[in-house]
Amino acid sequence: MPNAARPIAVFHEHPDWFRPLFSELERRGIPYVRLDAAAHRFDPSEREAPYSLVVNRASPSAYLRAHGQTTFYTLHWLKHLERLGVPVVNGSAVYGLEISKATQLDLLTELGLPFPRAVVINDASQAPAAAKGLRFPVLVKANVGGSGAGITRYDTPETLAAEVAAGRVTLGIDGTALVQESALLRDGHITRVETLGGKFLYAINVYPAVGSFDLCPADACQTTTGVELVGGACAVDAPKTGLKVEAANPPAEIIAEVERIAQAAHLDIGGIEYLVDDRDGKHYFYDVNALSNFVADPVNVIGFDPWRTFVDYIEGRVGTGNGEPGTEAPWNPGSQFPVPSSHVPAEV
Repeated sequence: MPNAARPIAVFHEHPDWFRPLFSELERRGIPYVRLDAAAHRFDPSEREAPYSLVVNRASPSAYLRAHGQTTFYTLHWLKHLERLGVPVVNGSAVYGLEISKATQLDLLTELGLPFPRAVVINDASQAPAAAKGLRFPVLVKANVGGSGAGITRYDTPETLAAEVAAGRVTLGIDGTALVQESALLRDGHITRVETLGGKFLYAINVYPAVGSFDLCPADACQTTTGVELVGGACAVDAPKTGLKVEAANPPAEIIAEVERIAQAAHLDIGGIEYLVDDRDGKHYFYDVNALSNFVADPVNVIGFDPWRTFVDYIEGRVGTGNGEPGTEAPWNPGSQFPVPSSHVPAEV
């Protein structure tokens, strides 16, 4: 079958987040299929796939919805698709980065960009020693997270040591975690910068509920002025989360840093999050999120519909392949990876 005649495949697991994507594909009459990431199979011996493009929307938080089998399976399938030459939006390189906060910090180190100090551990007994030299409070943060899951704050070394001794410190589904300084958020918010094709798309400030680490923008259904957002991607319980959002305008130098991260990570579409620590007034990056579900009710928040821009990008990627051999290889410290030209639209 000619590549242009094959449908696009959207590989996803969350029941709500991508309804606007499906609606836009249907509005344009673009043939596509939905693939359930939680119940899937592939044949390693096949020589071609029946898709013109695969859009990877697998979530690292799938285990919270009893779909933990998707987390590492997705990486295997993406590498299989890339071997076949199937174009993939958010391929194995960036997906591998998304499911390892430790590797994200390696990338930031290689790029010379700031992040809250952290030590990586593979056993809870190592947490107290890892925290020595860090500013308290500290977070023990699961290497594979998603939607704020697997993060616990400890205000003192004594509290952390006591919780470790009691066996109440857990490391997440891959047995790896960060012990990381917890910042005092300036003005009570973090900033999420969305990128597409390695370029700035928009930015929002996200105000988390007190004591919560859930910063998912699709679940934020209220503005900072109290206006309820009506978003096609909002989960049923979103108004109860307490998240609030507003449009943001990061400084040009931070946007440039974000674009460097996106390009080095082979991030086709995704949000890069940073905070300003009120203790020193400096900004720190802390998350590379390859699962862009966009903010709820985007027209009312940021003034345009990014789902339409995303589908423009998808249409442009159909049939492009994945660039020269090796361009989709996992990121390695000490290497610089240019973004293949087919990944970057002329204008976003």
